[in-house]
Amino acid sequence: MLQVALAQLRIHARRFVAVGLAVILGVGFLSATLMVSGTTQATLQQSIGATYAKADLVVTIADGGRSALETEQLLSGLDGVSAVHAAQRTISALQLPSGPADVFVLSTAPTALQTSILVDGSLPLDGTGISIDKTSAIELGLAVGDTYTLEQPVYAPGGDTPPPTTVTVTLTGITEDSADPYLSGLPHVYAAPDLVQSLSVLSPGDAPPPVTSAQVALADAADQSAAKTDVLATLATAGVSAEVRTSAEQVTEDVAALSGGTDQLTVILLAFAVVAVLVTVLVISNTFSVLVAQRTRDLALLRCLGASRRQIRGSVLLEAAVVGLVSSALGVLLAAGVMFVLVSVAASQEGTEFATLAIPVSAVLVGLGVGVAMTLAAAFVPARAATAVAPLEALRPAEDATTGTRKGKVRLALGLVLVLLGAGLLGAGAILSSLLIALPGGVLSFVGILMCASLFLPALVTAVGRLAAPLGVPGRLAAINAVRNPGRTTATASALLVGVTLVTMMMAGAQTSRAAFDAELGANYPVDLAVQEVGNATDAGAAVQTVEQLSGVESAIALSVAAVTDESTGAQPVYALAPEDARQVLRNDGVELVNDVVFMPQNSGLTEVTLEGASGPVTLPVQEVQTQSFVPAITEATAATLGAAPRPGVDTLGDETGLLWMKLDDSLDAAGVTGLRSEIVEALGVSEYQVNGAAIERVSFNEIIDVILLVVTALLAVAVLIALIGVANTLSLSVLERTRESSLLRALGLTRAQLRGMLAVEAVLIAGVAAAFGCVLGVVYGWLGVQSALGSIAPVTPSIPWAQLVGVLAVAVVAALLASVLPSRRAARLSPVEGLSAA
Repeated sequence: MLQVALAQLRIHARRFVAVGLAVILGVGFLSATLMVSGTTQATLQQSIGATYAKADLVVTIADGGRSALETEQLLSGLDGVSAVHAAQRTISALQLPSGPADVFVLSTAPTALQTSILVDGSLPLDGTGISIDKTSAIELGLAVGDTYTLEQPVYAPGGDTPPPTTVTVTLTGITEDSADPYLSGLPHVYAAPDLVQSLSVLSPGDAPPPVTSAQVALADAADQSAAKTDVLATLATAGVSAEVRTSAEQVTEDVAALSGGTDQLTVILLAFAVVAVLVTVLVISNTFSVLVAQRTRDLALLRCLGASRRQIRGSVLLEAAVVGLVSSALGVLLAAGVMFVLVSVAASQEGTEFATLAIPVSAVLVGLGVGVAMTLAAAFVPARAATAVAPLEALRPAEDATTGTRKGKVRLALGLVLVLLGAGLLGAGAILSSLLIALPGGVLSFVGILMCASLFLPALVTAVGRLAAPLGVPGRLAAINAVRNPGRTTATASALLVGVTLVTMMMAGAQTSRAAFDAELGANYPVDLAVQEVGNATDAGAAVQTVEQLSGVESAIALSVAAVTDESTGAQPVYALAPEDARQVLRNDGVELVNDVVFMPQNSGLTEVTLEGASGPVTLPVQEVQTQSFVPAITEATAATLGAAPRPGVDTLGDETGLLWMKLDDSLDAAGVTGLRSEIVEALGVSEYQVNGAAIERVSFNEIIDVILLVVTALLAVAVLIALIGVANTLSLSVLERTRESSLLRALGLTRAQLRGMLAVEAVLIAGVAAAFGCVLGVVYGWLGVQSALGSIAPVTPSIPWAQLVGVLAVAVVAALLASVLPSRRAARLSPVEGLSAA
């Protein structure tokens, strides 16, 4: 039987191409996921490990720490210790002509432990110099030899605030950017340990702060284990609780802390890999079912010649094992190649040179094992079916799982139970806003739908197939052929249904989430951008006209101070605002201003407030706005009754307390909002700190949703691609199975073009129905999923991404048409005489 199996693979290799492609993609996805995990770990180790590159031991101090000088004195005298660096770090302000810039200030290490790489100049030798990273030097316009000031605020509890600590320093060198993720976000400046220690003292008379870590370099002949013991004993004697690790052990510890002890990225990617594997199993199972059905006569003949059922089953499974092993190996190689390209591109980019490719042995073994296992599992049912009947009964057609069969009734009953149970849990999760309840409900209901698919998908294809009647004979034949084998049609459509449902679920979920969060962000942050301290120096009317002319500003209004609260509430300015102006710029539709009421930010704790107006004090009730991003406000009509006409910035608090509120165009992205903010600063001649608002946060959040949607859609596209390979495979095998029938149709007058059209319509019917039904399911699951996840924190209203759904349908139809090209071309090229003579 081994020779029989190998002969089948050799003679009919073309029939196994689709199975091979499906396995390659599924295994490639899975192996790439595991390689991403290994590469992430290796890259983090390369990144964080740069900090400990020259250290033999790393000391992490938990309790009882001493100052840097005391720690270095404690450890430097131990046998075998050649150098000690007690790392110090603080944040200070570097005073520049353009304004202050916050920077990390790090202490320089001894030469034996110094990991900084100089680009220009030299590292500082004393407290009069500093060095800075290359990127920050370019962005801030710094040059070696220039003089700057480091400033550190000083606090004196219970007394007047003393002046800050200031140190004049010279930039002595520029270093390469650090790969340490803990230093991201701010420029990193290196300074002498004494200078860093003085900047770390925040209150007069305080002792230098204790350090939390130290690096130790050992002499060449020193015993690392003995040195570790000595360091621990010395620190314990001094009352210091610490842990001592090798540099490799410390890197591993830091990586675990950075990832929270779990690799969430790998977990997420593995979830999508499981989807791809499940779709692959559907495609493989469908393919082997067709192959076994085509070889019914051959297998029956082998049984008559003495082959046992076990041998027949083993032959089919051997074919599956060979295909699975070869395809899995190619899938692993594909994953390794893709990861190599991605890491090479990342390593060539400035700032990510530390990207490191790692291919764990587990990624290779798991990929090969899962590939072979899923191929065997998918082929087991067809292999069992090949031996389920006696040889003389093998010529009879297989019984499909319809409602008229016992198998169909059992499947229908179980499927309906799962659908009803899952739908109940899904509905309960949506009502209770509990994702833990809704998630298993969604899984159970979807599995139930797939189990019942053979009972309704062929009927849907038949119903939609009536639309192909105007195409004539090819259209009518395509509608009949599409459901001739309901089991095959269902398996093919189900594979595509899984992928499309998940893709559209993510699209509908993302759209609904965006709408829900937009409404919630609008309520919490009603003003896109605000310009503070607009006073007499800037005419409010002219400022409004100026900003409204800028591209991206939808509307703008000026607010003036109409009154001041009394001293008991801190003498806060109260602004006059017309209700129609509020509706024009605020994104919170729930803010409706009325007369004789003071509107205060959320959690003000006030029920009434006394206003100091031009006509004297007046006490008015308070109504809180459901956001803290608001200012005390009254209507212009209320301001008039207080005897204070709205005037920009003229009140007892000074001449620059007016505000300018703006609503921005929804089409702006984060870069557009940032650019517009700079334009406003330039156009109004104000400082950047005066222009703020929630627009950047809102568009950044939407961009995060878009990126997540793009990544998820790309990942799920692998499953859709595998399913489309299944469509092409079904057509190819169908063409081979119907060779005589197609030739007979040709002999009766069907042209080559009509034959190609028939197969194209057949593919479109199967793919179109699966994609359309998947879109409906995806929208429902997406909406209920978002309701379950976000219903407790924001009102959720279904939002359907119609354009994206049309795009999914179009892609499915076009892909099905492309999938039909090769099978239809093969069928059309065969002459009628040759086809009719085929066995």
